[in-house]
Amino acid sequence: MARPRIVQTDEQIGFHWVTPGGTPVGLVDLVHLDSEPHRLVPTHLAALDDAMVLAAGRFGQVLGGSRAPTAAERTDLRELHRAIDRLCVEYCDAAAVLGTVVDARAGQILGTAAFIGIRARFPLGLLGPAPFDGELDQPRLGVVSGYGQLIVVDPERPWAGGRWVIRTEDGRRYPATLSQLLFDSSGVHKDAARREHRDALEAVVRHAGDGDPLIVACAVDWLLYDWLLAHRDGPDSGAVQFTGPEAARDAAAVLGGIQTSARCRSTVDPQLLELPAALGPFGNARA
Repeated sequence: MARPRIVQTDEQIGFHWVTPGGTPVGLVDLVHLDSEPHRLVPTHLAALDDAMVLAAGRFGQVLGGSRAPTAAERTDLRELHRAIDRLCVEYCDAAAVLGTVVDARAGQILGTAAFIGIRARFPLGLLGPAPFDGELDQPRLGVVSGYGQLIVVDPERPWAGGRWVIRTEDGRRYPATLSQLLFDSSGVHKDAARREHRDALEAVVRHAGDGDPLIVACAVDWLLYDWLLAHRDGPDSGAVQFTGPEAARDAAAVLGGIQTSARCRSTVDPQLLELPAALGPFGNARA
């Protein structure tokens, strides 16, 4: 009996599903149509993992910031981040329809994809400003004495996010990242810092419907990127790993951030989460 299958070529960025008859189709539509939908979600996840390996190999220098993209690569990076947004949201929506438990492995694969997607958007100017951009003090060379603090933009607007700073005894606030606190600072309660950061990301996701979509997207992107940057398996790697005692919750927070960012950005780019028009008219159903 013919089964749905994934279509991906060496030249193609990302992949898409087709029905047994060869019609391009979104994963959520396929879940509703197929007689064995539970086989589709793990296959999609494995294909996403493979696609990110190919993307890292093809665009590694540009994604890592070693050089600026060429004009042709800028077009490819746009296609890459759009494919990642679509494929990640397809997975999340299909998993929700089927009641699939999102485990640490799924979070790691989707987190890696999100990290690559954010890095792809960076040279295209498609990332908004970081919280408190232009408002913080700039540190001088040398050791900075102070303590790390996660400050929120506005307690009355939890969807606006926040960021880490180093607050000094004389009241200065220097920009910081979760990665700096975990790996380049002393006296930091690392587990508490991770929990506080995850709580902030979850708060933005939970209150996303109350805020301006683009402000929410910026807030989520910053917190998500900062989290993923601190959870790579090495300083020169883009692969994300969750090894702590709350890995499943970490994964759920990352998936929530991925979906929220993509859906907020799709309010100004309605085709972002749809199959590329060149593939055919079979649109994506909403979960």
